[in-house]
Amino acid sequence: MVGGVGGGVRRWGGGGRSREKSIEVVRSRARVHGTDVGRGEARTPTDCVTLEESKSGTYGVRERGSERGVSACSNSGGSHCLWAMSELPCTSVQNTVVSTSAFLTEEEEEDDNAPRICGVCGDRATGYHFNAMTCEGCKGFFRRSMKRSASFTCPFDGRCSITKDNRRHCQSCRLKRCKDIGMMKELIMTEEELQRKKEMIMKRKMEDSCKEKCRPQMSEEQEQLIATLIEAHHKTYDSSYSDFGQFRPPVRKDEFDSSDDCSMPEAPTDCSFGSSTPGESSMNSGNLGLLASFENFGQSASNMTSPFSMLPHLSDLVSYSIQKVIGFAKSIPGFRELNTEDQIVLLKSSVIEIIMLRSNESFSSEDNSWVCGSEEFKYSISDVTQAGHNMELLEPLVKFQIGLKKLNLHEAEHVLLMAICIFSPDRPSLLERERVEAIQERLSETLRAYIVCNHPPPSSHLLYPKMVQKLADLRSLNEEHSKQYLEISREAGDPSDLTPLLLEVFGSPLS
Repeated sequence: MVGGVGGGVRRWGGGGRSREKSIEVVRSRARVHGTDVGRGEARTPTDCVTLEESKSGTYGVRERGSERGVSACSNSGGSHCLWAMSELPCTSVQNTVVSTSAFLTEEEEEDDNAPRICGVCGDRATGYHFNAMTCEGCKGFFRRSMKRSASFTCPFDGRCSITKDNRRHCQSCRLKRCKDIGMMKELIMTEEELQRKKEMIMKRKMEDSCKEKCRPQMSEEQEQLIATLIEAHHKTYDSSYSDFGQFRPPVRKDEFDSSDDCSMPEAPTDCSFGSSTPGESSMNSGNLGLLASFENFGQSASNMTSPFSMLPHLSDLVSYSIQKVIGFAKSIPGFRELNTEDQIVLLKSSVIEIIMLRSNESFSSEDNSWVCGSEEFKYSISDVTQAGHNMELLEPLVKFQIGLKKLNLHEAEHVLLMAICIFSPDRPSLLERERVEAIQERLSETLRAYIVCNHPPPSSHLLYPKMVQKLADLRSLNEEHSKQYLEISREAGDPSDLTPLLLEVFGSPLS
């Protein structure tokens, strides 16, 4: 502990450094004494502070000629510790190697915006130099004088008043003034130390420059590609869902009673859905509970009088979504350059996957529903079952939506994932697979570059594989949707429930 001395005592611990290493001297601003810019008389040599090394290897401060001293420093572990007064007009150092760090008192830290005045000549100061606030001129003068061990004589018996204008007239009084305000010869760096400092500065600059050059950056072509995809997405996805009022109205059967056990199941929040697929047979305990809820829900939903009451409305919705996906695909660079047959194959194969990806923007994990504007266009699992789909599709679909939501994808990542999904070279009946693969690889490289540039590790290493897994999940969902669509198209009572575009894209029972 240290006694409070004028509110200006600070402590600095060496943290176990060896005695041969430099000790940081805790310094405060040197007060200006004995000139027209000062605040008092210059102190006598007996008022100086001495740094001494004790037998235990610690350092303490002793003030001569005054009782305003600070108690000797004690520090465990043999580490070096230094006590300092808020004012150090004159300091002698014994058995130490001192470096030039400076620590300000709290009062002075708050006064950083005040004008800085050189303690020697009153010129504008540039900072602390050799333990005192001085200008560049007085700093250089003191360094040169100490290195040359210069001896000056004043013709006026040392009574010169040093100012900015006359500081060159009397070197003796100027040097004396430097010493009076606390400038220390011991803080002047040797040529070797200066060279080491320069080398360290150069090394640091080179490291910073290398870091800047080595930092992953996206090419202009990649940035332009992302901008194009985002613009295409905005043009083909209406987040206000204003067009939904043009569809045939949704018809929800009253027989579906929310008080029964068939209320919509909620997915456990602590489950991971990243790798779930419709065909999985092994599930963890949390997913088993979700599966049981879906089974109960499906049994109750199957007892409804009309399983296709929502089919006309959802058919219009899906047809509308297909048109928007086609518009998005045509805006992807390289798509229009493909032959027409491959364009049709890619669209037919991927369109339901893109619709599922896009629907994640409206999906709510709170109640596992799709909220598309007003309450009338809020779609629950029960609404989809009233269009003929069952839990074989809806259970993994909800898991997929929850898992995708947890990834918190950026808009750029979302549109790139959709584009990569469209350009899948393994779609059946493609004529120019290599060309499609080249476009997909360019999109994948852009996605990887974006992730590295915008996500700190380790998340950047994991996000891309998780996104690729989502594409695999979409394939399984696509297959199950195709099976269920064929059943719905055969069992639907009114053929007009399905739009011509749906029949063209997904096929008709006669095809």
